[in-house]
Amino acid sequence: MRCTAYCTAASYNLTSLFGFLKKTYTATLYRDVIHIIYRPETAHLFFFSYGVMVSWGLTEEEELKAIEDVKGFERENLPYEKDEYEFSYDANFRLQRDEIVLSSKDVLTKLAVSYGLAQSVKLTFFERTIDKTIVKTKHLPKDLASKGKIFLSRKEISQKIGELFIDRSSVNLHSDILDEPDFFWEYPEYHPLYRDIAKCLDFSTRVSVLNTRLTIVSELLGMLRDQLNHQHSSTLELTIIWLIVIEVVLAVLRDIFHLL
Repeated sequence: MRCTAYCTAASYNLTSLFGFLKKTYTATLYRDVIHIIYRPETAHLFFFSYGVMVSWGLTEEEELKAIEDVKGFERENLPYEKDEYEFSYDANFRLQRDEIVLSSKDVLTKLAVSYGLAQSVKLTFFERTIDKTIVKTKHLPKDLASKGKIFLSRKEISQKIGELFIDRSSVNLHSDILDEPDFFWEYPEYHPLYRDIAKCLDFSTRVSVLNTRLTIVSELLGMLRDQLNHQHSSTLELTIIWLIVIEVVLAVLRDIFHLL
């Protein structure tokens, strides 16, 4: 059976979404997630406040329809990021490559695992965002190193600074999503499941690499600000030089006409 995690938005309006879903489905609102029974016993959906949907036992067509149905409750629609798995049941929980084996059909077991899957697909979105930013701007340090300057106008540099700041801020402002969910304070018996899946999906290493890349973006921001300040200083210096030249020329002309 399919298990899929979709990151589709920056966040959901969870309260309004819950009101909408409970008209059609059996729905439960937890701290930061809505659970609905899509089909009794076999299919479940979880909607996380940070714009992620995790489905269990739905077909791809049903998943896409569910995403379309809740579009009106998204804040800042994003390009889809998706992780796909197959799941089954056995005595012991495990995650091997793209296969999840659950030890229970209990809904809270699926929710505990879904927290890890949701955070992983959101982390993937952050990783791709910062990777694209670094790729788009990697020529700038090379230009500075090889030619001594960045061949952009002040307006273009200001635009680059704005783009970098938006990308960095979008990750920093939502980085608390990657913290351990409060759900496990209320249901500590499910915490080992979350811990296992976080280990399988290599959260700690990926977060560390993401933070390193964010540092690179911050350094790029600093470099561009320095270049912008340098260009501004150069413009001021040239303006002052030309003013001095004009003043000298006018003084010489005054002396010449005075002698005549």
